[in-house]
Amino acid sequence: MKKRQTWQKVELPALEPTGSTPLYRQLYERLRTAIITGQLPAGTPLPSTRALSSELGVARKTVIHAYEDLSAEGYIVGQIGSATRVASLLPDDVSFAPGERLDVPRSLPSTAAPATISQRGFLLTQARSLSYISQFPPERGLRAFRVGMPALDLFPHVLWGRLLARRGHRSLPSLLSYQEAAGYRPLRDAIAHHLSVARGVRCTPEQVVIVAGAQAGMDLVLRVLLDAGEPAWTENPGYFGAHGALVAAGARLVPVSVDQEGIDVNMGMKLAPQARLAVVTPSHQFPLGVTMSLKRRLALLKWARQNGAWILEDDYDSEYRYTGHPLEALQGLDRHERVIYLGSFSKVLFPGLRLGYLVIPTSLIEIFTAVRRLIDTHVPVLEQMVVADFMIEGHFQRHLRRMRECYAARRAALITDAHHILAGLLDLQISEAGLHLAGWLPAGSDDQQGAELAAVHGVEVVPFSQLCLVPYSHPGLLLGFAAVNEDAICQGIRQLARALEALKKRE
Repeated sequence: MKKRQTWQKVELPALEPTGSTPLYRQLYERLRTAIITGQLPAGTPLPSTRALSSELGVARKTVIHAYEDLSAEGYIVGQIGSATRVASLLPDDVSFAPGERLDVPRSLPSTAAPATISQRGFLLTQARSLSYISQFPPERGLRAFRVGMPALDLFPHVLWGRLLARRGHRSLPSLLSYQEAAGYRPLRDAIAHHLSVARGVRCTPEQVVIVAGAQAGMDLVLRVLLDAGEPAWTENPGYFGAHGALVAAGARLVPVSVDQEGIDVNMGMKLAPQARLAVVTPSHQFPLGVTMSLKRRLALLKWARQNGAWILEDDYDSEYRYTGHPLEALQGLDRHERVIYLGSFSKVLFPGLRLGYLVIPTSLIEIFTAVRRLIDTHVPVLEQMVVADFMIEGHFQRHLRRMRECYAARRAALITDAHHILAGLLDLQISEAGLHLAGWLPAGSDDQQGAELAAVHGVEVVPFSQLCLVPYSHPGLLLGFAAVNEDAICQGIRQLARALEALKKRE
């Protein structure tokens, strides 16, 4: 048994000098656990960095870095040294009993809900820990390199306002009563036509169900198709929104690795051949950016057909491809109606719109419509009308063409500047689609720490470790390039370089 260090009546597990986790991070985790479990109550003074480093037998900078992280996240307050104390209000808003252990990995939810809330409510709060949520509030404005944000500065606000005013004036009487649960029919017609032409999706307007964004679409699919405790494949690394939705639904998550051909179907069949559902991003995998090969697509469809399983295809940013034409959707290959197609207007128009859509197999139309009616009746119809007008009058296609040109230029700026400025710090991986690029840090780097340092230097990146349910072999960062212009991207690269230089020194 390892010798345990004691300090102020608090027993801390021994640090592991030969472990894969840096010493400062080990100390951070041990102190954080002691704080949120009540072993170190609010107001408890902490020893000086010099005193604690001497007691633990580690370099003083190890303690300094641990204290800096705890202070940045709100666990301790005051100056580093004898004046530093445990904060009176914890950032995570947790209330564990003294001595309660926190040995559940961050990516896997606990199963016991507090007596004050439901099990489902508890799972929803746990799902929050699976996502990397930006610490920059909206009022601070957009910064490089926010992931998943389109170019709001180039959206045709005046045109949109004119269409909105016209609809509000002409259609107000028809907006006052209940509407069709599946959505505004002209919008469903426009979506079905667009998907058949641009994405190779085989559907009729009757199969289109309007939802309040992609996340609401996932929630509806899981309510209808998945019972609590049933296994579901999810990509690893993968989209945190999908992970969270599955956890909230009570699914048993089965993380399946992704390589250059997309999700490893053979691995999924070995881990959980009888899984009820697979959630995939085949056209542009999030976050790696790879495209699922035809071989894998056919294997996935065969597995679903033979096992009576369902495939949820999240086609989140397929409109943006910079060489050739956008690849056709997986749904277009499905001849046995096992695929539910999910899309939204968040990336092609703006995320505040909160409109998305599902393409449902014909056998499920009635049940999906009935469940939709029971959940929230329907999405507000005024916005649906405006989007329908935007599409029918040709503005949608013109906007897409303009955005492709814009994003191609911003992507090129990111690639060029990263090649010159981030050499040796971040190895940017080039993908031909989407609104972000992935970059690999040197082996052994702490990408979470890198993201935190990037935030300190004024830029936003997503660490790969926050997108994995099981450890991933490469530490890395995601960089979005759509939200800001080329000048801001260039400045952001320099800020990121300073952050990664600081990370390099720490390690």
